[in-house]
Amino acid sequence: MRSKTRILLAEDDPNLGTLLQEYLEAKDFETVLCSDGDKAFKTFSKQQFDFVLLDVMMPVKDGFTVAKEIRTINKKIPIIFLTAKSMKEDTLKGFDLGADDYITKPFSMEELLVRVNAVLRRTEAYQMATSDKQFFELGDFVFDHERQLLKYNDKEAKLTTKESELLHLLCLNKNGVLERNYALNAIWGDDNYFNGRSMDVYIAKLRKHLKPEPRIEIINIHGKGFKLLVS
Repeated sequence: MRSKTRILLAEDDPNLGTLLQEYLEAKDFETVLCSDGDKAFKTFSKQQFDFVLLDVMMPVKDGFTVAKEIRTINKKIPIIFLTAKSMKEDTLKGFDLGADDYITKPFSMEELLVRVNAVLRRTEAYQMATSDKQFFELGDFVFDHERQLLKYNDKEAKLTTKESELLHLLCLNKNGVLERNYALNAIWGDDNYFNGRSMDVYIAKLRKHLKPEPRIEIINIHGKGFKLLVS
């Protein structure tokens, strides 16, 4: 049984990559370094990892492409993007692909370590809090959280990771209030404005998925959060 957290690090700058690898290993993380996106995905496909650090701007395949491919294999593994960019659109794109955090270069080693540990704690806490119940009946819908499937009569919809996690929290709080800040911190890792905008988009997507069932409604609770009503 592995005791160390294994990190896949994809960074095309050899100096920075080596520096990050040595620092993380000094902090007791087993770290595998890849110099481009294609190598990173191939390595991820063949080995077991607990965490992924992806540079966005890489040769062969960029970090966003690699993250999308990783999510086809593993929906839950934590991912942090490393990038020299600071554009809001890239931040939202990263979270839309299922990123857990986003750190802009230049950053200190200490800041990276704090963020990695914070995501690990949050991921472990979320899994412990939500691991018990995976199937939910919502009127004529059946939601399979583990497989990220929403079934309605003879139709199935494959949900994204964020859609599935958000619907899972709503189901666990069915007919009660899901606090906005709790959901943002549990799923996005931060309750900042841009994550809030992103969550609103996912709420709209869930409403569209659930629209065929008139007994289900997701309502806004002003100043608090959301409520999944099932009659």
